[in-house]
Order: sequence, then C-alpha cells, then structure tokens
Amino acid sequence: MEKTDAAIAEHRLDTEGADQLLLAGVNDSNIQELARLFEIRVVLRGDQLVLSGEVDRLEQAVPVIQHLIELARLRAPFDSKDVARFAEEFESRGGAPPEPETEEERIALPGSRMVIAPKSEGQRRYLEAIQRDDIVVSIGPAGTGKTYLAVAKAVDALYKKRVRRIILARPAVEAGENLGFLPGDLQEKVDPYLRPLYDSLEDMMPSDRVQRSLEDRTIEIAPLAYMRGRTLSDAFVILDEAQNATGPQMKMFLTRLGLNSQVVITGDKTQIDLPNRKDSGLLEIEEVLKGIDGITFIYLDGMDVIRHRLVKDIIRAYREADEAEESV
Repeated sequence: MEKTDAAIAEHRLDTEGADQLLLAGVNDSNIQELARLFEIRVVLRGDQLVLSGEVDRLEQAVPVIQHLIELARLRAPFDSKDVARFAEEFESRGGAPPEPETEEERIALPGSRMVIAPKSEGQRRYLEAIQRDDIVVSIGPAGTGKTYLAVAKAVDALYKKRVRRIILARPAVEAGENLGFLPGDLQEKVDPYLRPLYDSLEDMMPSDRVQRSLEDRTIEIAPLAYMRGRTLSDAFVILDEAQNATGPQMKMFLTRLGLNSQVVITGDKTQIDLPNRKDSGLLEIEEVLKGIDGITFIYLDGMDVIRHRLVKDIIRAYREADEAEESV
C-alpha cells in the first residue's frame, strides 16, 4: 500500500480478466457503493482499480473489492445491494470471505433463464435444509428470501419431476378466512392475500406455463383453510406467512403431509396479525417440534436481507424499539 501523505494512502488492484461492466456496475453503481461504504475514492483505470483513502479504511475495503474482482472474473452477477451485503459479511466473519457458491446451490430454471443462488450464509443453510429434510421451518424478517427461495426450490422440483404438483398456501387472517364480505368471485376474494405467491411464480416461470399449471392444478394457490381434510402426496407444499396461522390450523396443515411430499413453512414472528399473539401456530411449533429428526428450523436475520439497504436499518430500528419496550 503506497502512502501519499500522513493520513491518505493509495492502493492498486489488478482487474485483468474481470468483466469491467459487471465490476463497475450500471452507471458505476458498484464503484459508488464501495466509495460510500468505506469512505474512500475508487477509480477504474484500464486493468487496475485505484483506491485512495485513510489506511484503516483501505484495509477494510481491499478484501471486499478483491472478492468482487474474483466474481467479475467468474462472470458471477452481483449489484450494488450485493456489494453492501458482502461488506457486512466480511465484517461479521472477521475479514474472511463468504463461502463460494457451489454448483449444487444454484437453481437454474428453464424457460426463465434465471439462475437463483443464495446471497448469504443464512440463505445457504436454508437451501441446504430444503435439499435434506422433509419439513423446513424458516423464520426471519421481511426481505430475507424465505418465500422466494422456497418457491424456487418448488419450481425446480417440479421441472425435475421430483414432485407432481406445487401447493402454496397462506392464512387469510385479515378477513378471518371468511372472505364473503369481499367483492367478486372466490378467486377475486382470495387474490389480495395470495398475490405475493403469484408474483414469485411469475418471476420464475413463463406466464403461459403458470396459467396452464394453475388450470390443470399442477400448481395450486389457496387459503390455508382450504387444506382441511386433504392428503398432500407427491407435492412440494409451502405455507407462507405462517405466523398468522393459529395452533389448530398449523396442526391441521402439518398432518396433511403425504408420501413423497416436502413442506416448507415460512414466517416472521415480528408480524403476527392475530388478535392474540400467543395463538400463533408458528410460535407453538417452535417449542413442540424442536428436536424431531427430519424437521429443521432455519433462522434468518438482518444479515440475510436482500432488498433495499434501508430495509436492514428499518428492521434493526424496530427490533431495538421492541427491546427497549420490553425492558421497561
């Protein structure tokens, strides 16, 4: 590291072989994010990335930037949100780089040309658990990819003929699961509560394929109450927003599991909308089902948030407010 005066230093990193556009980001967004995060100057000149700033800031920045250069050499896509996440991961791991993605962790979805991969250590553990266990319960705040990754694994399993159908369910707690007062037919009544599941599917499958699958019931999206009395065999079953399922509803859902089926339950304990928080079936199964072989609980946190960087700050602020309230 070359010192230019008592406080400021300059460091050059070789970027030969790296995809320059990928490294810099659209409109230099990745470079701007690096400069913002580490309070340094970052300039891409030919096959070199020139960094200048305070020595301690450069020492924090260099490992992160070297990781980005390696990703750009591998043509592995990332953007400015990933840059911020990588910086946090390096800090949390004491300067050690995140574990590299393996081929098994990447979900390539035909038809959409998408490749979905874990973007944090928590997401990596989540996908490994889905691959390994019949029932996975994912608990964490908004933006951690709980539902999106579960739907990706479900679509992947359907394409590879590991299951014959996908079943996606949500409790429609805001309407008490009595949807009669809403306008329209049944589909129009439940759509507001199930729309996030449709959105995830439409991200991963061509829209005509989604429509055909819904029509022939290869894919079914329904309120949780509609699961009663059924046996769900040869299916990948996802219960989303499970914090709003009551204890009896959760028991009903879990006992639907049939042969060659897999269940993923996702929920956020900070967003329980039931009149009595203690009625949440998600809180109940945390205690009742712990220690059962084949059932895994995965806990995601702010480090796993992959939405706008402010989402992490919002989640942190609410958590601190809740903790302060509990301590009074």
